[in-house]
Amino acid sequence: MKTPVRAAKRAAVIFAVVAFAFAMARPARAQGSGNGFLFWRPSGSWSLRGGFAMPNAGSDLFSFTSSTFTLNRTDFRAFDIGADLSLTITPRLDLVLDIEHSGSSKGSEYRKFEDNNQLPIEQKTSFQRTPVTISARYYLMARGRQIGRYAWVPSRVVPYIGAGVGAMNYGFDQTGDFINFQTLAVGPDALHSTGWAPMAQAFFGAEWAIGTGWALRTEARYVTASATLSDDYQGFQKIDLSGMSTSVGFFIRF
Repeated sequence: MKTPVRAAKRAAVIFAVVAFAFAMARPARAQGSGNGFLFWRPSGSWSLRGGFAMPNAGSDLFSFTSSTFTLNRTDFRAFDIGADLSLTITPRLDLVLDIEHSGSSKGSEYRKFEDNNQLPIEQKTSFQRTPVTISARYYLMARGRQIGRYAWVPSRVVPYIGAGVGAMNYGFDQTGDFINFQTLAVGPDALHSTGWAPMAQAFFGAEWAIGTGWALRTEARYVTASATLSDDYQGFQKIDLSGMSTSVGFFIRF
């Protein structure tokens, strides 16, 4: 059975390969650049990026985990990777299909308890998020200018804003030794909660041209989502999946 982490990584790879194939499917355009200009107005782009995800970790599950075990809310921060495919709707508006994945895994022990041998009671906590979204990206200035019938010159720097909706796959897992506070016995266990949740996001950033067809993109985004936990975490409220992320990556126009 595939784990959510493996499934997310495979989805990201497939998305990137499909986007690359789509971009490369136009060989005439791939070679259609002049000295600082293109011989066509771009109709879209595909990109790969990396960054840092900072989940809010604001629900009671994170509060309990941080107070019971030697974990802090900042331990759930993690590097992320993403890919997107955008299609130009108007000169300043793109439709964007996006997938992203981030995940943290941290060892811990009970803050206030030891086992009968005065040894720490250890466990590991993992938190994964994989949002899949469709968004609108609006450019605050022209992305380039048309010269004559064929030449198109990209602007050097172009800021943008955007918003979108989608679904987020998540996984919260704890494995190791735990205390049964009814019997005070210590034993191994594995607690899991996975699923999908609706989400929304808003973002802003800028694109920096480094060639006629290639550019650098920097971005900050905020996502909001929450999900009902599985039976392993009965009694807790919905898990907070919201948070901020920053990223930088390259994209190619087609």
